[in-house]
Amino acid sequence: MENEQDQAVGHLYEARKSIFPRSVKGRFRDLKWGILAFAYGVYFLLPWLRWERDTGRDQAVLFDLVGRKFYLFDLTVYPQDIFWLAGLLMLAAYLLFFVTGIAGRVFCGYFCFQTLWTDVFVLVERLVQGERPARIRLSKQKWDAEKIFKIGTTHLLWMLVAFFTGLSFVLYWGDAPQLIGDFFTLQAPFAAYATALFLTATTYVMAGHAREQVCTYMCPYSRFQSAMFDSDSLIVSYDAKRGEGDKGRARAGRNLKTRETRTEAGVGDCIDCGYCVQVCPTGIDIRNGLQIQCISCALCIDACDTIMDSLEWPRGLVAYTSERQVSEGKRARLLRPKVLGYFAVLMVIVTALVWSVSHQQKFDMTISQVRQPLFVTLSDGRIQNSYEIKMNNKTGANLMLAFSLDGLPGAELDMGKFQAIILAPEQRLRLTARVRSHPDLLVGGSHSFVFRATPIKRDDLQEFMQNAVFTTP
Repeated sequence: MENEQDQAVGHLYEARKSIFPRSVKGRFRDLKWGILAFAYGVYFLLPWLRWERDTGRDQAVLFDLVGRKFYLFDLTVYPQDIFWLAGLLMLAAYLLFFVTGIAGRVFCGYFCFQTLWTDVFVLVERLVQGERPARIRLSKQKWDAEKIFKIGTTHLLWMLVAFFTGLSFVLYWGDAPQLIGDFFTLQAPFAAYATALFLTATTYVMAGHAREQVCTYMCPYSRFQSAMFDSDSLIVSYDAKRGEGDKGRARAGRNLKTRETRTEAGVGDCIDCGYCVQVCPTGIDIRNGLQIQCISCALCIDACDTIMDSLEWPRGLVAYTSERQVSEGKRARLLRPKVLGYFAVLMVIVTALVWSVSHQQKFDMTISQVRQPLFVTLSDGRIQNSYEIKMNNKTGANLMLAFSLDGLPGAELDMGKFQAIILAPEQRLRLTARVRSHPDLLVGGSHSFVFRATPIKRDDLQEFMQNAVFTTP
């Protein structure tokens, strides 16, 4: 009984089979290399790009947690602009839905960090250990000096790529030239070392060891992608009718080297070379149909096109197509309600974000009433309320402000020792203001009025107004 249970468990949980992707040349592989070079260039070089500013550090992209602001070229993002992040997340989500509705999982195949870093790790493995057959032989070889050297060199280079990945991420959070000097002289903050170590470990494990397991089991996108597919979505597919014929696949033997002889024999154009399977980074056979592991990298298309070209047969045995085209012979429709709906939502989000960023206020002021106590009765009979004023100068120059009240009869504004407030560029300030008025001039318990902050010698800024409430007994 126990043996039967063990056998059943063995069928349910299959051991992982190592995948050794073979190299391939073609238009989609060239496109992937181009995107990878661009993505790596942006990621690794962007922290070193200088950007002159009137205030702040001259780094193009800098996430300044201590100063509580993010610098993105000419744009400065403050904590109160957090809704921009929500907009960007919505934009990314709907852009993903839009692209998936049209072209399937092209994001996974071309732009996903897991795919990009895995491509580099596989390239390192190939340069050190050789092409696919050599790597397979090495994996089965006994541990001798050659195997130790090649495997050790591969993992060492993987660790270097992973380390520079983690280190480059850290450089976005501080002035890159200074931070990298502090990092290697052991003077950087603990968070810098912890972050670099964490990203080094995760990159090494995910791109070096987990690889296709991340796409198959860890990534949720592969699970809900079918909800965004329809019969017009472009997918990588195999033309079974052309490839199989009436009697299935057959290798290009002595009597099956031309399409004419193969047609007479009832076999298709697929010569069963296995090249499309060997180049697949997730190890699937595209000839078995669309599968959850497929990331639409299209390397199998390049592989099949290479074989077809060598045989001087037409390309397209494996190609980007749609279910409608395969089943009905009709071209895919790009403009359909679901795609147009995604596009409309994208335009709304983009328009809202552009408008919000372009109309960013250069000065923020919030006023909150001190509620403990709500009011104080002074010796001369007047009532005093206290208010906490928070100000943030988002401009790149000094800002002088004069404060006044409007709408509160007989009110006196006491700002302490300040007649006017001067804020340095990007300075935040918090201070207490006291407002006094005689109860005989006011009727009721609560009275609305307006705080006014008037910029002095700043024609580019308008007067700022903030509503407040004065409380009496």
